[in-house]
Amino acid sequence: MTSKVLSAIPFGYTGKLIEIEGDSNRGLPSFQIVGMANRTIDESKERIRSAITNSSFSFPSDKVIINLAPAELQKTGAYLDLPIALAILTLSKQLLPADTLNKLFVGELSLTGELRPVRGIINIVEIAQKENIKEVYLPIENLPQASLIPNIKLIGVSNLKQLFLHLKQQQTISNPKITVKNTETDNHQFVLDDICGQNQAKRALTIAIAGHHNILIAGPPGSGKTMLARTALNLLPPPTNLEKIAITKIHSLATSNPNIIQSRPFRSPHHTASLVSIIGGGPQAAPGEISLAHHGILFLDEFPEYPRHILESLRQPLQDKSVTISRAQQKASYPADFMLIATMNPCPCGYFGSPDHPCNCTPTQLYNYTKKLSGPLLDRIDITINVTKVVNSELLKKPHRTPIEHTEAIRKINTARQNQVQRYNSPLISNANLSTPQIPHKLKLSPAAYQLLTTASERLSLSARAYFKTIKVAQTIADFDSLPQILPEHISEALQYRQKL
Repeated sequence: MTSKVLSAIPFGYTGKLIEIEGDSNRGLPSFQIVGMANRTIDESKERIRSAITNSSFSFPSDKVIINLAPAELQKTGAYLDLPIALAILTLSKQLLPADTLNKLFVGELSLTGELRPVRGIINIVEIAQKENIKEVYLPIENLPQASLIPNIKLIGVSNLKQLFLHLKQQQTISNPKITVKNTETDNHQFVLDDICGQNQAKRALTIAIAGHHNILIAGPPGSGKTMLARTALNLLPPPTNLEKIAITKIHSLATSNPNIIQSRPFRSPHHTASLVSIIGGGPQAAPGEISLAHHGILFLDEFPEYPRHILESLRQPLQDKSVTISRAQQKASYPADFMLIATMNPCPCGYFGSPDHPCNCTPTQLYNYTKKLSGPLLDRIDITINVTKVVNSELLKKPHRTPIEHTEAIRKINTARQNQVQRYNSPLISNANLSTPQIPHKLKLSPAAYQLLTTASERLSLSARAYFKTIKVAQTIADFDSLPQILPEHISEALQYRQKL
């Protein structure tokens, strides 16, 4: 007697279809799982046996072999508990092969037969849709995230017995009404009006958010660098539906949160974080912080305190907006279209160039501190701004009762975003993401602006990348006023944001 049940597992940013083949023969009672299953799946044998018996079904007393095809693909996780149990019920003739035909099943079983949610459910539903599978049966807690994928029938299951009765058409499962929840806690309540002074830095931050530009803020301790960075999240426009799917999909691979993520991510890894945690990797090539910041902000506080090899590893994702992780058993590509906000002190003690505090750093310490930021890395940052200390007498002045600066910044950002959508005919393309070959066709410089840029690029020895980034920043400034072309004043302001550290 043989059986076959379809399932799927996440595989990088996509998924892989898995066929669970079952076979039972006469012989000593045994239960084996073959097909490159890891320890988690191997241990599932006892979970599945208990779930079947505790759900009032009988476990076959024959020799049972389960094969997970394709055999050369490494399988991990508890995704296949439910389809393996259904394959065994088919072998014992408690289910018919037609009951599971053209259906996909996924879920972790408890010892009592209850279904527990799994990670990466969007990947699984997407591969089912691609393979023209009509119905997907999944844990009921995974239903909200899975419902983001249209045009496929989803059925949320609570336990094995409920699913059995549904497949035998003795009881119909009705999906509950999906309520969209967002469990992300908002700890970033700052607005621009809360920050005393720093008008140029506020302007630079607004430009960076409007055009999705990377920004580096340098200045002494207590000048408001971190506060500026945390204000950025409240300036970002809400994600589109396509962005919500991408954000939720990448987070469902890394966390057990089964809800739809409604807000843009703000990732702030500590400078002691490992390379794998930031870039991604590990045995299963899992996504890292740069991918979890997709369509959001990656905030790196105290930028030079990160190890040099981690900073250099950011160069390729900053350029390509994606990262490919290669391991011995798996290769995965993840999106990494994030906005980088970095902050730094001018020296290890923080007071280099300060008129109020003497700097205690030696020339060697200064050199070692700044050499962590290589030229190619700084070349990928669109805006660099130096801030100064705010006078203490200004700090206790009450901010406006209504956030005037913040409201005006949001208005400018929305205007610039709308102009970019109209120019590129896509809500997912921003000025910063525009490819170099598209710049001559999409962006227009006035003759005076072109002449100013040419002269400045020669005198400042701008690289080709810095040259084009200057044009992109200038275009964002022009978008604030909905102007059809880039003017000399836009180029001048964009050049001011390429300050030396």
